[in-house]
Amino acid sequence: MLSGLWVSLLFVFAFVDIFGFWRADVIRGALAGEVPGVGLQIDQTFLTLTTAYILVPSLMIVASLLLPARANRVANIIVSLLYLTSVVVTLLGESWTYYILGSLVETVLLLAIAHSAWTWPGHSPLGHSPATVTLGDTRETGGAECEVSRAGRRRQHHA
Repeated sequence: MLSGLWVSLLFVFAFVDIFGFWRADVIRGALAGEVPGVGLQIDQTFLTLTTAYILVPSLMIVASLLLPARANRVANIIVSLLYLTSVVVTLLGESWTYYILGSLVETVLLLAIAHSAWTWPGHSPLGHSPATVTLGDTRETGGAECEVSRAGRRRQHHA
């Protein structure tokens, strides 16, 4: 689920930026070699930093699939909250509705990433053991409770 949320976020990032090129101020700024409103020069440094900014969530797609659960949780919470901060900062002073809408969707996706990582099934965010549940009639398991792990395997705990 986390990787899907990161993919969705990148699509919103991309399309909001692409739609920006229909704005006259953005086109004029690009042709003048500067980011309108901010005054940053569009040069090697700007484009390298912009690429790095997009590479992080791009790599989070893979990280969400490959990292062990604990590292996955920490990385997704930290990165999503840092990106949430950057989205809020770029929204300040913005008056274009499409950009505000895109930023709101980005905010919801980033909060969903942080929430999903925090409440990952089978793992307590505070580091406690996963809850043990009794599945059905305990006579079927000889009076044992079963814990279902993240991989879906059942382990019996005899009382």
